[in-house]
Amino acid sequence: MTGDEVKKLIFSNGLKCWQVAYAWGISDGNFSRKLRKPFNESDTQKLYEIISKLTAQQNGGAIT
Repeated sequence: MTGDEVKKLIFSNGLKCWQVAYAWGISDGNFSRKLRKPFNESDTQKLYEIISKLTAQQNGGAIT
């Protein structure tokens, strides 16, 4: 998954890159650098998990 695809996925879910970076446990600057190279399979899986968790929180659901 390329950096552009990652950003489109984040924005299409109503999120900001800094929110994903914070949930990932890295600074937004480091996340921005991470977007320069394609995501590997494990990073892509982690991204989907974070987006799922954050969108559930935005929609009032609670994931533990």
